[in-house]
Amino acid sequence: MTIQTFPAAMVLFAAAVSAQTAQPVLEVTSQLGTKFYSLADEKGVVNEAAKNLAADPKNADLIMKLEAAQVSVWQDREAVITCTRALKLTPRSAEIYTERGHRELPLRDFKHALADLNRAVALDPKRMDTYYHLGLAHYFLGEFKEAGAAFRHAVELAPNLDERINSSNWLYASLRRAHQDTEAAQAMAQITPEMKNTADHTLFYLNLVRFFQQRLPESEALPPEPPAGNTDSETELRFDTVAYGVGNWHLYNNDAAKAQEYFARVVKGHVWITWGFVGAEVEIVRARRH
Repeated sequence: MTIQTFPAAMVLFAAAVSAQTAQPVLEVTSQLGTKFYSLADEKGVVNEAAKNLAADPKNADLIMKLEAAQVSVWQDREAVITCTRALKLTPRSAEIYTERGHRELPLRDFKHALADLNRAVALDPKRMDTYYHLGLAHYFLGEFKEAGAAFRHAVELAPNLDERINSSNWLYASLRRAHQDTEAAQAMAQITPEMKNTADHTLFYLNLVRFFQQRLPESEALPPEPPAGNTDSETELRFDTVAYGVGNWHLYNNDAAKAQEYFARVVKGHVWITWGFVGAEVEIVRARRH
């Protein structure tokens, strides 16, 4: 490709991105047969990022800004492709391997996510977010002992109390599912009564932990269920996270029917990218196979 023709090609690339991503596109079909779509790019953020990248196509930072724009409108499939493009320029970036693994998880591509996240750990064994997402990959694959080991690293490396509480929530769930009840109780004991979250939007994680500790009743831990037709993603995120956690608690306390009721309530929503939604879907599929 010559210098003269390269800019024209990149303009065509930007135009193609714009045409393909302005409206919702199919991202993944779940194991339950549900089709999940991206959001409409109403503000044109993907198109804008693509245009900026067209002016400097070998700029890894601009590639990842395109990826961030894609993620903002739930274009996880496209974001994975963009991460792959960035990795061709920075093949030893633990950060980008972690990001690609992160985006493969809501696409239900757990095995590829696992491979990417293990590669990221090998490149940089001190990244909290890598272990967190590695734990999720193992967890969704039903590898609960391995998930527990990853989440334990995430807890140890957590940079603040919010991240520690969040990771402890998944550590506890992983250990309970692995039948390591003593270790699970020890994990919960590390979140003492005086500990508080530092951000309002993470309060639901703390409430879930307090429920596990039997310090908060189920009815108070659970946020309001979003009404039919809800379009507020944050409202559903809060509900999905806690409802999945409470349902999971019923599952490992031998009330599978109650657990499945919770999981069914979660997957009625539309925010298919939340870990609670992914987890609920996985458990419904797993129950049907058995």
